[in-house]
Amino acid sequence: MLKKIAAEFFGTFWLVFGGCGSALLAAAYPQLGIGFAGVALAFGLTVLTMAYAVGHISGGHFNPAVTLGLWAGGRVTASAVVPYILAQVLGGIAAGAALLLIASGKPGFDAAASGFAANGFGAHSPGGYSLLSALLIELLLTAFFLLVIHGATDKKAPAGFAPLAIGLALTLIHLISIPVTNTSVNPARSTAAALFQGGWALQQLWVFWLAPVAGGCLGGLIYRFLLQSKGE
Repeated sequence: MLKKIAAEFFGTFWLVFGGCGSALLAAAYPQLGIGFAGVALAFGLTVLTMAYAVGHISGGHFNPAVTLGLWAGGRVTASAVVPYILAQVLGGIAAGAALLLIASGKPGFDAAASGFAANGFGAHSPGGYSLLSALLIELLLTAFFLLVIHGATDKKAPAGFAPLAIGLALTLIHLISIPVTNTSVNPARSTAAALFQGGWALQQLWVFWLAPVAGGCLGGLIYRFLLQSKGE
């Protein structure tokens, strides 16, 4: 279990450091900014690379909604849920702290004013989308993310390709939803950014736990009872 927890910690660290780091440091860099598409790709690449690196150790969740969705889908034991989620949240916070130290090296940087790549709705949505829009998109995208994860890791799926499918799915998710919520589908990622933004992001954080967790569990249950082959 210790190795599994360590794998989840480092995997989530990499996801937050790479994904949020690209949004915070590189998305709008003068003349060379990578934009929404670059940030979406960065999030997908973090999951793809760490799934290959440590997925064989812990399963490569890096996300409380994934852990709970896999539990709902019958793929994870209840005893692993809390240790995995704690490791994921702590890994995300550690990555946020590292990003704060790096970003603070630029004169005039202010974590609160920058938004710190936090998730939000209403006035804090990149496109001004409502609370209802945020809840729906986070729930639906996390549900489909879990369908992809369950299907790609099914015993009958082609071996060795799961990280590619999962990483590309996360890229697609970000391409769809960055304008709506800045894309969460991951409470650990949202918590890390909200803690260092320190204001409105903490007030809105409940949405980015509730919707992804509900969506993850929904996706897990759909795959388990509607799509999974009998006898598995």
